[in-house]
Order: sequence, then C-alpha cells, then structure tokens
Amino acid sequence: MLQKLTISNYALIDDLEISFDKGLNIMTGETGAGKSIILGALSLILGQRAESRYFFNQQKKCVIEGTFLINGFHLKSFFEENDLDHESATILRREITADGKSRAFVNDTPVNLAVLKQLGEKLIDIHSQHATLEINDPDFQLLVVDSVAGHAELLNDYRTRFKTYKKDSARLQQLIADSDKAKADLDYYQFQFDELEAAKLDAEEQEKLEQELYALNNAEEIKRSLLAAVYLMQEGETSALLQLREATHHLSTLEKFNPSIAELHERLKSTVIELKDIASEVENVEQRTHTDEARAGEINDRLNLIYTLQKKHRLNTIAELLNLQDSLSEKIEQAVHGDEEIEKLQKQIAVEKKELEQLAGRLSANRTKAIPQIEKQVIEALAEMGMNSSVLKVNQAPLPAKMGESGLGPDGADVVNFMFSANKGHALAEMSKVASGGELSRLMLAIKSLIASHTALPTIIFDEIDAGVSGEVANKVGTIMERLAQNLQVITITHLPQIASKGSSHYFVYKDNDSATTYTRIKQLSEQERVVEIAKMLSGDKPGESALQNARELLSVSLKS
Repeated sequence: MLQKLTISNYALIDDLEISFDKGLNIMTGETGAGKSIILGALSLILGQRAESRYFFNQQKKCVIEGTFLINGFHLKSFFEENDLDHESATILRREITADGKSRAFVNDTPVNLAVLKQLGEKLIDIHSQHATLEINDPDFQLLVVDSVAGHAELLNDYRTRFKTYKKDSARLQQLIADSDKAKADLDYYQFQFDELEAAKLDAEEQEKLEQELYALNNAEEIKRSLLAAVYLMQEGETSALLQLREATHHLSTLEKFNPSIAELHERLKSTVIELKDIASEVENVEQRTHTDEARAGEINDRLNLIYTLQKKHRLNTIAELLNLQDSLSEKIEQAVHGDEEIEKLQKQIAVEKKELEQLAGRLSANRTKAIPQIEKQVIEALAEMGMNSSVLKVNQAPLPAKMGESGLGPDGADVVNFMFSANKGHALAEMSKVASGGELSRLMLAIKSLIASHTALPTIIFDEIDAGVSGEVANKVGTIMERLAQNLQVITITHLPQIASKGSSHYFVYKDNDSATTYTRIKQLSEQERVVEIAKMLSGDKPGESALQNARELLSVSLKS
C-alpha cells in the first residue's frame, strides 16, 4: 500500500506530504484544485516521462517520493533480479532537474525508468473513466480468470517450464541450421583443416625462424665485426689485453708504497681475466658463424608457407592459425556427429512438450470451473450498481497454433474473450463496443473487486470513474468500493457525496490564494470537517442545516455499515 507521498516543486505544489490509510481513501476538491496534479506527480515515481515546464520553480529540481508497504506482494524475486534491497517499507524516489535530467531510485539505489515502471505497475493501478483499454486486453481478461481459478503455483510452474521449452526449441533450430551448414561446407572445412594440419604449425617457430634467417643473410658482416672485435681485444700490437697487462705490472710495483693500490691491482687483474674470457667467446661465435644457403632456403620455404597461410586466412600469427584449426575441427565434428546431439535434444523437447500439455490441461480445467463464478459474481455486482440488464459471457477456446507452438502459449493453451451487453435485447459484443464510459467504469470496478477477493492486488486509484452515475446507483458504487477496500488500499477521487461518505479517510484538495502565489494544498478532514465538505457536495458552498443533516446521515450510515 501507498503509505506516504511527498511532492516538492511540481506544478502548483511547492511542498506537499500526504499520509494514506490502508482502507478506502477519499479525495475531493473543486475542479482545478489540483487533484490531477497530485496524480501526475505520483505517475512520475511510477516511471512516466517528465517535463521540466511543469515545475513550480524553474530554478529548483522536482522531487517526488513515495513510501510503499510491500509485504505480501511476493516481490522479493523482482528485487533480487534487479539487484535491489528488499525492504518492507520501500521508497521510490524521482528527481528531475530544471534542464530535464531525471534520476530514479528504489531504496536509494539508482535504477532506470524501465525498472521503476515495472515496479510501479506492481504497486499501483490507476484507473480513470477513460482507461478502457485494459478491460479489452486479452492478457488482462486471462488474468481475471486465473485469479479466480486460484492456480498461481501451477501457472508459475507452467511458465517456468514453457520458457525452458522455448529456449531448447530455439537451440534445436540453431543446431539444425548449424548442422546443415556444416554438412554443406564439410569438404571445404576438411580441405582447410588438412592444409593447416599438414603444416604442423608451432606457435613459437615463426619468430625463431625469422631471427635465424636474418643471421644467415648477414653472416659475412657478422664475421667481419666479430674478427675486428677479437683483434682489438687481444691480437693487435696495441690490443686492450696488452695494455691492461702493462698497467697491471705498473700497479704491482707500487703495492709496497700504498696498501690501497693492492686492491686496485686485484680488480685490474680480474678485468684482464674477464676480457680474455669475452675475447675467447667472441672468437667462438665467429667460428660458428658461416653462410649456409641450404639452411636459408629451408627457412625461406617454411616461412613462405606460414606467410601464405596467414594471408589466405587474413590472420597475423601462428597462434591465430592454430585457433582456426581448432574451430575447423569442431565444425567437422559437428557435421559428422551433429545429428546425435540434435536427436538427443529432440527427445528432450518432446518430453518437455508432453509435460507442458499436461499442465496446460490442468490450467484449462481450472479456468473452465472458474468462468461460471466470474460471470455470476460480476453480473451480481453490476446489478447492485444499477445495471440490472447486464449480461457477461466469458468464452474459452484453444489457443490457435499460429499464436503458439502447437497451441501452447506462455500462459497455457487457452484464449479467453469477455463478451458483454449492458441492455436487454442487445447482442453480446466486445465490451468497448457495447458499453458507455460510465458503464465500463462500473464493469471494471466489479471485475477488480472480484480479483481482489481472490488475490493480492496493488493499490487501486479510481480517478472520477463515478462519472455518469448518481443517487442510489452512486451509493451502490460506493458500497462496492468500500467492500473492495477490505482487501486492498483504494484511493478514490470523486465528486459524489454518496461515495465520499464511504471512506475511512477523507482528503480535501484546495488552492491556497492567501499569498502572491497560488499553491495546491491538501488536508485530511476531521469528522466535523467531513460533514461540512459532504454537505457542500450536496448543496453548494453554503450548505444549510438540511444539507448538513443529510451529510451526517450519509456518514452515519457508512460508519454503521
């Protein structure tokens, strides 16, 4: 239920806070006072689009916040799926800046508008006298039947299995398509695979071969440079080793004069040894370096094969070629053995379909039992609201194959259709074609009352759906709303005193013109204030004693009932 609504900087509202009761909440006020503005603000936290031109102050942001008590609505899975904190008192907040940027939050966690809208639809159902589309929606009509049938657990089981069935069926079609393509391309895949396999590729060989070929192609230059280095280090008349040995000799003669020279002498001797070792290794490398045209030819042939394969397949490395080889192997395997996997999945899907058909049969049987109850209770409620000649017929038929796989749909194997006549002698037809706005409103009220008696519904807001009724009929409509409020929270905007008197709480919306700026205000009326307000609804702004007495009687009857 909606426990509290806070509105800041929206239309004629600067700051407004409303706390609602759990039963029947009545909202009244003159036309233009701001009742629709409050509903407009509420729609923002239900995911509707916003425009900054509706701001009270264009220099400030608009903030709408609603606190909802959600225990018993089985929403924990929704919160888990969207990574939200599930709180018994859940807060939906919407912030819109003057430049039109919008942010939405659920329990202080940022969410996008789609998530906010999905959650809002589970918490509040706003119904106005013009909202007739829902009642003609086949999904809504099926929801009515399922609510009365009371098979929520069975239906959820069916829906879960149906999703698996559809997922596996899609996978089967993909497997068949892949298998057919693999078979058609088998010779081509096999040729490419054989070519790569025959190459016996090694992921690390290309770099090594390219380095070896570079060395072979530059062998003469490498030998010249190595020989020159050996000459300079140890073979020349002024080689580095000869000069270092002479320096070592000079230091050795000085050790007796300065002990620190001994350490330098030892370090220089080590340098001589290291230089001799380097010269020897350079000489060895030079002796191993030679031109080998045969080996260079082998490497060139190998690299040309690698380059040709890379260019052919538009790849850059041997590792990528090896990955392609693995992929081709999988495609060949699928072409050769894919039928086995397809056959296995086909058998699994056949079992799933049989189980779905059994569940769908149980759903259909439950719906068949529920339909007479729906027809009877809706007609009784309509008669109570002055529509004594109404006839409702709920047709149940198998789901056409074109709408589902072999007559199976996401909600079973049925399609239902509500046919209605509001007057004697008129043929049954779709409800939107045979009922006026006021009649449709009463019909929706009767249906919502029926659903609420069988399952948990969100808060329902009726926005002046009592248009076109008066007198005793209005009183009966109010009685139905009062009965509906025993199972869920109802918020009703009305201009009829008969309905206003039925509420457990009464809120008055008005314009405050005391200052230079007009504000929309709301207040919860006391018992005496309710008497005056209902009297005004009966007779005008200055009610006489008879109107006040009538108001007391209306409230007294409502309290006693």
